[in-house]
Amino acid sequence: MARIAIGSDHAGYELKQFLVELLTDEGHDVADHGTDSAESVDYPPICAAVARAVRDDQADLGIVVGGSGQGEQIAANKVRGVRAALCNDLYTARMARAHNDANVLSMGGRVVATGLAEEIVRIFLATEFEGGRHARRVDQITDIENAEPQTAESREPS
Repeated sequence: MARIAIGSDHAGYELKQFLVELLTDEGHDVADHGTDSAESVDYPPICAAVARAVRDDQADLGIVVGGSGQGEQIAANKVRGVRAALCNDLYTARMARAHNDANVLSMGGRVVATGLAEEIVRIFLATEFEGGRHARRVDQITDIENAEPQTAESREPS
């Protein structure tokens, strides 16, 4: 069973709640980083908290959910060491893990119904990184990330 950090904004709240219950019932250790209602909330801090939990090895994988999942993916990807992938279908969920070693799944609560979301999450959790030629490419992505200068504004708190 996996340790999973999860979070959403108001648009993804209902789907997040469904996934928390599903994953908990299946025996996963789920850390819910919010939000706690369908009232409007800004998603970047929530997605950053999920991403930092993954980066800091408090979670094996993360899940962020919003209206489309786009902004949530972008916010999570601002955390060094995180490879968040927007997966609103089964194929991208499989490839995100197998080829890109994605460690955060992003989905759109206004795009994906619960049945499909359940399948996407199961595939994301079950798919192993293939390594090989893909490891070289993931290493190149990490090299790009590490080559970017950190300004005072972009440094994350310790």
